[in-house]
Amino acid sequence: MQDVKITIQETTNNTIIKFNTNQILINGGSYEYNNIDEAKNSPLAQQLFYLPFVKKIFITANFIAVQRYDILEWIDVQEEVKEQIEAYLKEDGVVVNESPASKKEAIEVYAEVTPNPSVMKFGSSKSLTQTDVEYKNIDEASKSSPLAQAIFNFPFVKEVFISDNYVSVTKYDMVEWSDVYAEVRTFIREYLVSGKTIIKELPTEEKSTSENKVAEPQVQLEGISAQISDILDEYIKPAVASDGGNIAFRSYDEENKVVRVVLQGACSGCPSSTATLKNGIESLLKEMLPNQINEVVAING
Repeated sequence: MQDVKITIQETTNNTIIKFNTNQILINGGSYEYNNIDEAKNSPLAQQLFYLPFVKKIFITANFIAVQRYDILEWIDVQEEVKEQIEAYLKEDGVVVNESPASKKEAIEVYAEVTPNPSVMKFGSSKSLTQTDVEYKNIDEASKSSPLAQAIFNFPFVKEVFISDNYVSVTKYDMVEWSDVYAEVRTFIREYLVSGKTIIKELPTEEKSTSENKVAEPQVQLEGISAQISDILDEYIKPAVASDGGNIAFRSYDEENKVVRVVLQGACSGCPSSTATLKNGIESLLKEMLPNQINEVVAING
């Protein structure tokens, strides 16, 4: 029996609610079911469809989103659904039967240079994870991500960052990317095509505090903190993700008006990250939140 914990998260659509889990449910990608017949490969989804108010189910690596019909409100049944999912997972119930045939899909992996000369971004046509993870060494990776652990077997790899649909790899100065990027790209593609596990479990809370994972806030952000987080998500994250990096809100000191963020992937250690932080992120926040921001500080990067 596994130690399963489910947290309930509201969405912008009041008919849809997310049940976040502390364990990996499927090996990358996602599944959407509109009725019980479509859910033949998911015993868990089939079980949930027996609830008369369930309209649609969406399953990813670490959450299950359920859409309801308008016959009731989520507040009346969300705890019941949470308990049902927890009980199912604790008994090691199968979430999705991922057949080998479905894993042998056509997957493209492409390499992109980033503003950080030490980092190469390897984009993928396959969804890799719903939770960004960063590994500083092979020991960290061995406890969580077989894919990252395998990449660390290249002697020139220093760090690995895995996001939604790309992997950013940081190298040591012993080689040039022009000499090795093709080998890494081929390796990642073959790994994904073979259907091997990308992330076997989410990094622990202890690891997330040591910055190898940026966890979603466990409490609902309010006030200026919520506004800062929304601005970063809408205006900044897409830009840094295109360069193989990630930025996440960490805290806001209301008294000193100081924002702390975490930089990962290509943004971590990038020569231009300081300029981006000051001229880009800090300026944008000051403009959109006048008199509320004095400084933006990166915890790492």
